[in-house]
Amino acid sequence: MNPKGKQSIEFKEPPFLQSWASIVGDKEGEGPLGKEFDQVIEDPYFGEKTWELAEARFMHQTALLAIQKAGITKREIRYVFAGDLLEQNMSTTFGVKDLKIPLFGLFGACSTAGESIALASMTVAGGYADYALALASSHIGSAEKTFRFPLEYGSQRPLSATWTVTGAGGFVVSKKKSRIKIRGITTGKIVDYGCTDSMNMGACMAPAAADVIYQSMQDFGMSPKDYDAVITGDLGEIGSKILKDLLMKNGYDLEEKHKDCGLAIYEDESQDTHAGGSGCACSAVVLAGLITKRIASGRWKRVLFVPTGALISKVSFNEGESVPGIAHGILFESEGI
Repeated sequence: MNPKGKQSIEFKEPPFLQSWASIVGDKEGEGPLGKEFDQVIEDPYFGEKTWELAEARFMHQTALLAIQKAGITKREIRYVFAGDLLEQNMSTTFGVKDLKIPLFGLFGACSTAGESIALASMTVAGGYADYALALASSHIGSAEKTFRFPLEYGSQRPLSATWTVTGAGGFVVSKKKSRIKIRGITTGKIVDYGCTDSMNMGACMAPAAADVIYQSMQDFGMSPKDYDAVITGDLGEIGSKILKDLLMKNGYDLEEKHKDCGLAIYEDESQDTHAGGSGCACSAVVLAGLITKRIASGRWKRVLFVPTGALISKVSFNEGESVPGIAHGILFESEGI
C-alpha cells in the first residue's frame, strides 16, 4: 500500500470488487432504480416478528447472495466488515451470526458502506485475506423506532427529512481481477459545523462530504474533470446544494459531476420522500444496483464514491449536542479484462 497525501491510500496491488448484491424493500422497488436491484421484498417484516430482525434478514440474505455471485463458498471469506444504524449493531449481530465468519462490526452511520469496503480493501491488499465481505443495512421501521418516533405514532415529517432506505448491500473484495478496480481510498474525519437539527441530516453531513472530497482530490492530484461521477451517499436535496457550494468556495466545481444516492433511489413527488433517501442501505444498494453496473460496463471509467454519515445517538440528541458528520471516499476505476 502507498500512503497518498494526508488521508488517502493508493493500492500498489489494487483489490477488485468480485461481486455485489442488493436486496431492498417494496418502496425502494417502486422507485426509479427498482429494476436494478437483485431482489425486492414486498413484506417489510421479511417474515420476521420485528423490524430489527427483518433488517437482520435483509443483511443475511444479501451476504449469501454476494458470496454466491462471487462463485465462492462461505469458508473462503476470511473476514466480514459490516454495520447498521442500531444500538450495539443489532441487525449485524443477528444477520451475520449464522455465517460463522470472523466479523469486524462497524459503525459509521450512513457512511458504513464506504467504511466497510475501505477496510475490506485494505485487508485484501495487505495480504491478510483472499476474500473479504463488506455489508451495510438499514430499515425504515427500525431506524424511526431508534432515532425518532415509531411508525405507528404517525408523526409529521418536515420537508428537510429523508426517508430511511430498507434493504442491504453486500460486496465481495479480492485480488482476483474483475471489471471494477479499487484504486484507493480516502478516510474521512469527523466534521462538525454545529448543526443540531436531526431532521435535516443532509445539512449535517454535507461539510464532512465536502472535506473528504476536497482532500481526496488533493491527495490524488485530481479535479472534478478527472471523474465521470462523484457520488455522495445520502445528502439529499438540501445537503447536495450545500456540498456544491462548499466545494465551489474551495475551487472545485462539482455541478456537472455530482450525483447523490439519496436523490437517485426515490421519486419524491410520487413517493412522498421529501429530501431523499438515507440510511446505511442507501449508498450500499445504489452502489450494488446501479453504480457497479456502469463501471463494469465501461460507461464510467472513474468514480469517487463517498457515503456520508450523521453521527447522532439518542443520548447526544437528548442532551442537546450537535450532529457531527463523517464521510469516506472509495476510488473505483473500470478495468478491462
